[in-house]
This record gives sequence, C-alpha cells and structure tokens, in this order.
Amino acid sequence: MLSKNQLKYYAGLNLKKFRVLEQKFLAEGQKLILEALHSKLRCEVILTTNSFRESNPSLFRHRFLSEVNIELISHNDLERISDTQTPQGLIGVFEIPKHKIHNINKEKLIVALESIADPGNMGTIIRNCDWFGVNYIITTTDCAEIYNPKTIRASAGSVFHLCVVDYENIFLELKQLKQTGFKIFVADLKGENIYNFSYSGKSIIVFSSEAHGPSQELLNLADNILTIPRKGKAESLNVASASAVFLSELTSN
Repeated sequence: MLSKNQLKYYAGLNLKKFRVLEQKFLAEGQKLILEALHSKLRCEVILTTNSFRESNPSLFRHRFLSEVNIELISHNDLERISDTQTPQGLIGVFEIPKHKIHNINKEKLIVALESIADPGNMGTIIRNCDWFGVNYIITTTDCAEIYNPKTIRASAGSVFHLCVVDYENIFLELKQLKQTGFKIFVADLKGENIYNFSYSGKSIIVFSSEAHGPSQELLNLADNILTIPRKGKAESLNVASASAVFLSELTSN
C-alpha cells in the first residue's frame, strides 16, 4: 500500500517543475500505458483501483503489465493523481528517456518547431511526424513540453516513438545542420506554393507559433519559405493541420 507521501509525490508529476526535477511523467489509460511499455520506456509503477483490475482481468494478464509493479489505490486517490475529469482507471509512472540524436545526417527529413505553445497542437504535430515517418524533431525551449499530459494524449502515444530534443539556441543547431547539407524550409502564410515545390535532398521543415509566425532570425536562415494556398475565407490554417499537409507533400517523393 502506498503512503500519503508517495501519493502526493505522484500527484506532483502533473506539474512541469516536478517532471523536470524528477525526470518522470504520467501516462493515463490502457492505450498510452501499453504504448509506452511497448516502446521500452522504464516504468516505475502502475496505479489502479481494485474495481478496475477486477473488471479488466485480461488486461492485467498482458505480458507487458505482468512485468511491472502494480499498486492498488482508492478511486479518490486515482482522481487526485489523474489529469482528466474522468479517470480511465489506470495511471503509469514512467522515467523520461534521455534522447540523443544519432546519425542525424542519414535522415532525409527533420521537423523543427519554434514556439508551438499549445500542447494539443504539439502532440498532434508529433503524431503527424510519426505517421509520415519523421524520426527526429527539434524544438525551441518555449514549445509546449512533450511530457505534458495533454501533449501525450494528443500525440496518441507517438511521443514515445520519436526523438524530440529541445535546444536553448535552435538557430545555432539549424546553422550547423545547414552546413552539413540540409536545406531549411519555413512554413508561413506567405511563400512559395507547396504544391509547386519539389526537393529530394536532406531537408528541415520548420513550423512556428500561430500567433506570431516565424521569427525574423528563422526567416533569415530559410532556403525557402513555403505556404499552403488559401482557397476559402479562413484567416489561417491550424498549425497542426498545416503540418500534415506539408509532411504529406515533402515525403511524397
């Protein structure tokens, strides 16, 4: 049985400062937990209630769950730890993996994110990258945290598959990648029509804040500025939706 201090500790992982300090995060629900275990992330404990366990006997016979520590807690305690209003009955505590970019020069396409503050957009872009086979994402430190519960849910577990690394100075990293042969393409409202654009070499596509657009420093680094032509009256296209279009086009060759 877990102590009150342990329960308080796990509830604290809903806050970014504790996730950063402890290098742990919470994953909630059967799908995300199994995805994290399948991705070989280290699990400290699975928290659940006795009623949930009794109602889902086949789940707890799953080979992944049979290999981890499972603690039974009350429904009220599960609600206190959960990030959602209606807990899914299962919360996993995982260690944040130490990502290191290896053989980045072998990658054909890398995604870079500048100041994507909304966790939902962040998670959806990560999910889109996973779908289109992008392995590496580099971000600015003011992007939404990838282990924010909302980001994890929006990514549908894709955050566990990819290497996502944030940089204090992403512009320096982009310059260095550019020197190794990568072309830098920046998505913006005004630019070259993505449907008329073709490039088969190593490339980096950068998505920026919807509110502010790409910074001037980023635009100065761009080899090409690309856009999705507007056909209707919408003022703009959601950055996560736009990323799916760009990635589809850039990976079609």
